[in-house]
Amino acid sequence: MKDYHMNTPWVDSPFFQQELEESPLDEATKEMARQYAERGYLIMETGLPESTFDRIVELLAPHYNDPRLQDAWKITPLVKEVAGCERIMDMLRILYRREPFPFQTLNFHVGSQQKTHSDSIHFYSVPQRFMCGVWVALEDTDESNGPLHYYPGSHKLPFYDMADISLQGSKDVTQYNQYLTYENFVQDLMEATGQKKEVFHVRKGQALIWSANLFHGGEPILRPGSTRHSQVTHYFFKDCMYYSPIWSDIPIEKMYMRRPTNILTGELIENTYLNQPVMGRTGYSPFTEYKNNLEKTLRSLKRSLSK
Repeated sequence: MKDYHMNTPWVDSPFFQQELEESPLDEATKEMARQYAERGYLIMETGLPESTFDRIVELLAPHYNDPRLQDAWKITPLVKEVAGCERIMDMLRILYRREPFPFQTLNFHVGSQQKTHSDSIHFYSVPQRFMCGVWVALEDTDESNGPLHYYPGSHKLPFYDMADISLQGSKDVTQYNQYLTYENFVQDLMEATGQKKEVFHVRKGQALIWSANLFHGGEPILRPGSTRHSQVTHYFFKDCMYYSPIWSDIPIEKMYMRRPTNILTGELIENTYLNQPVMGRTGYSPFTEYKNNLEKTLRSLKRSLSK
């Protein structure tokens, strides 16, 4: 019997295959877990009624000023219902062997056309990889309305942060200027490592779960005026430190911490390390407090200048 416990997602454990064979899971679930470990994504049915998706589309229509709408769970509880879908939550518990919680939703009425990226540059954790995304189709997708694309197996590549491409993330604490360089790096990385792109065509109600480090993006919209209603939910897992690598330089103690909210319960989730709190009363690192205060000052200055 092991006298230690792997502090990694189950699918990333070096003992995953052995433990999977010995597990009491049914064969269909075992195959889904194998696929997720090997390819970095999983397609499954949400089991939610179509009326839920139709009502979300209807309720959010007046709120779009951009292709995407962040945290629409604050507008309608139906978005929260999709984020907390029991089939998805149960599958995440199996794949990661840790309790998941949704902390952000993004709703789209058209294709994002976003360049290839991995979510881990925006949201990451200590220990690594305890984060994932789930994309749910609120209508059918096809090749013309800007479907999602992904690179199967790309989650097995090393995690690259800003320092790996000679950028100091903490210097760019108020804007995404350096992100353009990151996007160019990702495209070169996909080509250099021989990754093969696949395009995601699904029916309304199907979900795509992807690993934090799976590279994905949005295809061009080929049919002008077409819609592609969808919802992305980002999940963290309990007992981690949560941070944004795009704004961090950990070796020089500049870690942009996040204090996520479990949108199902409204609970603020504390940063912990091996079940121990790692920050003080605010739950943030000093660098995070500095960045937040700087942004607050800039917003105040902009308001003053606009008067």
